[in-house]
Amino acid sequence: MSNTYQASERDALLSEYDDIYLVDGRRTPFADYCGVMREISPIDLGIYAARATFEHSGIPASDVDAVIAGSVAQASFDAFMLPRHIGLYSGVKQTAPSLLVHRLCATGFEAILTAADQIKLGKAKLVLCAGAESMSRNPVASYTQRAGFKLGQVEFGDFLWEAMIDTAPDMAMGHTAEELAKRYDISRAEVDDYAARSFATAIDAWDRGFYDDEVVSVSSTEFPLEGYKTRGFKLSDRAASFDRDGHVRPSPLEILSKLRPAFGGVQTGGNSSAIVDGAAAVLVASGDYVRAHGLKPLARIVGGSVVGVPPEIMGIGPAPAISSVLASQKMKLGDIGRIEINEAFGAQYIAVERELGLDRDKVNVNGGAIAIGHPLGVTGVRLTHTVARQLKETGEQFGISSACAGGGQGISVLLENVG
Repeated sequence: MSNTYQASERDALLSEYDDIYLVDGRRTPFADYCGVMREISPIDLGIYAARATFEHSGIPASDVDAVIAGSVAQASFDAFMLPRHIGLYSGVKQTAPSLLVHRLCATGFEAILTAADQIKLGKAKLVLCAGAESMSRNPVASYTQRAGFKLGQVEFGDFLWEAMIDTAPDMAMGHTAEELAKRYDISRAEVDDYAARSFATAIDAWDRGFYDDEVVSVSSTEFPLEGYKTRGFKLSDRAASFDRDGHVRPSPLEILSKLRPAFGGVQTGGNSSAIVDGAAAVLVASGDYVRAHGLKPLARIVGGSVVGVPPEIMGIGPAPAISSVLASQKMKLGDIGRIEINEAFGAQYIAVERELGLDRDKVNVNGGAIAIGHPLGVTGVRLTHTVARQLKETGEQFGISSACAGGGQGISVLLENVG
């Protein structure tokens, strides 16, 4: 299969921007499922990342005009308050409104594009964007017991597992990757080899200090807010601090190749995205705000694209999302120096690579979600911030962040280096 999902402009929801910038950002390290951050509400993780972003950038939280945040799964009873509380407890003024966005695995990207839209419309000059996710706190839930229990009919389910099943094609997300493996003739050996590369490049990136200016150390803390209840958290296992992505570890091919298939084919726990907890935040600003405050932003947000694809091959989504945003800008893939594509599954990434004819040396060069993890609502914020930082490091002019999303969608954000 080839050239089937390289969408044209008419197939996508497109965004174009002239003078809007990704200024700065920070994220927490990502902790393994049921690990050191397992008890922390995603709201508190988001507050932590937002506060770190303001501290790192030197931009006053009080300058923020709006907060756009996302979290895919409700992992606390006050989940509806997530964007509002991230804003308030990170110092944003009470008069700045907040919005919760949700586009499954594309949620973090959607937060950034929504912020850019608000700025383009003249509603805001500076927007705080955040993604926060606690996979560990996904509940064991019942949706049918509100009226009481009947004898022998007590129905509870693991939300983390059940939510990964698309009930339209009646397929788990992993099976959609297996479908792509069949259609693109992707072998288990190829997927394991790619996974080994994800771990190795992530280790190298951490060792050479690439993530030092992106990831903030997490320690137990409190978030006071005058006149209101104090929030805060403690790390589990009596940990004093948490400094580095917990899933990044030596994972050679000979070990990965021995793992059992998870979905009856090429995908295993070792070559699929890691289940993790974490948060990330970035600041998006108008050109007027940037110039008035003498800021040096990371990148200009050029445009974005959101597309739909068949649910049974949802993982191919980045292919039409990337091709359509390039078409809208009259650009070619060769114009792009760095690309970040979420590694939901190894076979899923390889299918996108083959569909577009990607140069692997330009993609996910500092590790991907197989090694680092995929906290659903956070990934888009992380990938967009990461690729912006890569452009600064390499001097390349253009970069793209992209991901697939459950239900059959793809999303992309096109950035330009303004350094």
